Amino acid sequence: MALLTVCALVPAAGSAVAAPPGAAPDAAALQAALDQVTATGAIGAVAEVRQGDAVWRGSSGKSRLSGQQPAPVDGRFRAGSITKTFTATVMLQLVGEGRLRLSDTAERWLPGLVPAPGGDRITVRNLLQHASGLPEYTDGLLDGDAPRDRFRTWTAAELVRRAVKDGARDRPLLFPPGTDHHYSNTDYIVLGMIVEKVTSHSYRTEIDRRIIRPLGLRDTRLPGSSPFLTGPHSHGYEPVEKGDGTVVPVDYTTVNMSVAGASGEIISSTADLDRFFRSLLGGGLLRPAELREMTSDTSGAGWGLGLEMATLPCGTIVGHGGGTPGYRTISFHTLDGTRQVTVDWTDWGTDTDASPAALALMTAALCPS
Repeated sequence: MALLTVCALVPAAGSAVAAPPGAAPDAAALQAALDQVTATGAIGAVAEVRQGDAVWRGSSGKSRLSGQQPAPVDGRFRAGSITKTFTATVMLQLVGEGRLRLSDTAERWLPGLVPAPGGDRITVRNLLQHASGLPEYTDGLLDGDAPRDRFRTWTAAELVRRAVKDGARDRPLLFPPGTDHHYSNTDYIVLGMIVEKVTSHSYRTEIDRRIIRPLGLRDTRLPGSSPFLTGPHSHGYEPVEKGDGTVVPVDYTTVNMSVAGASGEIISSTADLDRFFRSLLGGGLLRPAELREMTSDTSGAGWGLGLEMATLPCGTIVGHGGGTPGYRTISFHTLDGTRQVTVDWTDWGTDTDASPAALALMTAALCPS
């Protein structure tokens, strides 16, 4: 999984019958499923599952590669591209307030930002739905999943320039805006810049005052250029090749995530992410019209506006995945927000892959038999 890109969802086969509303999660089955995440490659894993008012939280494995301290069940982690849903929520709040429209072009708010032919036709909706055609700015910035300069501070303008310029030449769009879909972190860097232009505040300030503080998300923050992950947490590692060709794990818990910005810098916890999505899907953050826009796959490609959409045996689920150096997260929910699961796990690029086990846990949580 590359830095900041979405976790690929594979719809599960077979059939499942949803548990009655309010039925308690099967703690033993969920713990066994979480243990499979660490058994298949993760160093540590934490999860929260909600079915109605009933909650199960669990952890498995260790908080460090060397040591025996268990992964903290209330641990914080870098949630990567789940930041996009927070950014999208602020954008749709601004739409609901009449301060901008989904049909507005980026050119209107940020003149000259995308000089390539067709760049002046990219709309806010295109950006939210990964239909802009903007190239990926992270190309050349990473070794595997890790930033090549882990402590450098990047501005949004610098990141967008990497996407739209190749030296002195304009980089072409991948396709005319609105004609196709291609997941690009650049889209959300631009959206963060639009939030600042519209509100005269940074996207960090707007996410904090509109979402984090009102919902009481005590473990959630946008660290900006601060490289530190504070509070209880597991450590994340990345594989680094030494001169003799051997690959060793390097602790990447401390890293400047301004390289991700409005696309992927957020720090959170399983409980906070479930609370955020429960409020969002329950209508606590958006008006009905904007929430319908967000949760409608008008793309036909599995994308709402800032949300991934997939079909499980028991119905449609929405949410987002995220990946940063050493951390992998999935947070998915039924459309009414009554069944939820958030899972985070740490690995360091071993030959084994814990993602299938994490997706199996997600299916078991959302489609309990």
